[in-house]
Amino acid sequence: MQALTFEGQVAIVTGAGGGLGREHALALAQRGAKVLVNDLGGSLDGVGGSVSAAQAVVNEIKALGGEAIANGASVTDLAGVQAMVQQAIDAWGRVDILVNNAGILRDKSFAKMEMDDFRLVVEVHLMGAANCCKAVWPHMQAQNYGRIVMTTSSSGLYGNFGQSNYGAAKMAQVGLMQTLSIEGAKHNIHVNALAPTAATRMTEGLMPEAVLAALKPAAVVPAMLVLAHASAPTRTILCAGAGGFEAAHITLTQGVYVGTGADAPEQLAEQLGAVLDRSNEKVPQSGSAQGQLEVGKAMAARSVTV
Repeated sequence: MQALTFEGQVAIVTGAGGGLGREHALALAQRGAKVLVNDLGGSLDGVGGSVSAAQAVVNEIKALGGEAIANGASVTDLAGVQAMVQQAIDAWGRVDILVNNAGILRDKSFAKMEMDDFRLVVEVHLMGAANCCKAVWPHMQAQNYGRIVMTTSSSGLYGNFGQSNYGAAKMAQVGLMQTLSIEGAKHNIHVNALAPTAATRMTEGLMPEAVLAALKPAAVVPAMLVLAHASAPTRTILCAGAGGFEAAHITLTQGVYVGTGADAPEQLAEQLGAVLDRSNEKVPQSGSAQGQLEVGKAMAARSVTV
């Protein structure tokens, strides 16, 4: 096995003042990357702010012989994010890796949730990631190289009670990843998503202590390193936790053709089982695959009729 190294590369890790982000930053630095450690330093629900959390991680990296700088910008502040990226450029001349890890929680059942809490969680997770991608994008295009890692979640991929806001934002990051990976391909910008299961301050109280003990944040880091490396795939969703690794896929079934007649709703209801049949399902290369499949079935049906 060849070691995954990041010598000569510059990485930005958001939300890196503790938990999973801290582990990401330390691992990248230990493997040779220069790291900008970003963290607002606020509470779990996004209140307050201080650069001290980020600076503490920077101090750890420097104590281990690495290079790092701290940044306390909120990822929701586009101007602040642009200044953060410029800080890395000024210090080291480039940005090779962006790990979008920053996030907050405001969990409640949807019936009890205030829409301000829904909106803020989406703002931090989705718009925060979009802001960071937007800020690094021209630099990665210019150097014809970039690796971006989104942080999605099983709560977004599969749902979780009390996390409608978080789940919506995390699944939206997957949609952002899908399109950016297509747009970035010609510039060698690979964009992937990581779905971690890790014990952090965001998961305290959600799982039994024995389970939390197995879910050390460091166990997720190998997946991040693979997705951020020069050899990384693109448009990949890796799931990671407790030393286990899986892949998630958004697929398209072969479905059926029922036409556009007056009885199409009844025919669809009758054949719904066939539509849902996952035999020969595919992972589309882009959104156009759905239309191509549907038009293809329509044309085939028309030629049979003729």
